[in-house]
Amino acid sequence: MSNPSPTTPRPSVIQLAIKEKAALYAAYIPLFSEGGIFIPTTRDYRLGDDVYVLLSLPEDPQRYPVAGKVAWVTPPRAAGNRTQGVGIRFPADEKSRLLKIRIEELLGGHLASERPTQTI
Repeated sequence: MSNPSPTTPRPSVIQLAIKEKAALYAAYIPLFSEGGIFIPTTRDYRLGDDVYVLLSLPEDPQRYPVAGKVAWVTPPRAAGNRTQGVGIRFPADEKSRLLKIRIEELLGGHLASERPTQTI
């Protein structure tokens, strides 16, 4: 009789298609040095959970796969009518670095704006 070995849960896969620059601005997390993205979701995540994101950006036919980690959670009924969801931190790899550059190119001058976002 053998003991079942503990298995690591597979990361969940989220497809996120952002159609407009305003939505990208609201979801992008420049605070993370590697970059990151806010994903509206009602699923229950914990800090540190692995999440595999297939990200589509505005005006870009390519889908970007990101193996990120949950870096914060906005709970249901959060203060300030914040959208429930999770902030995913991009991994520190070359693909993510290029994705961060691509997002920042798309956003251009919006990054210095004072408009509210879904994050901070």
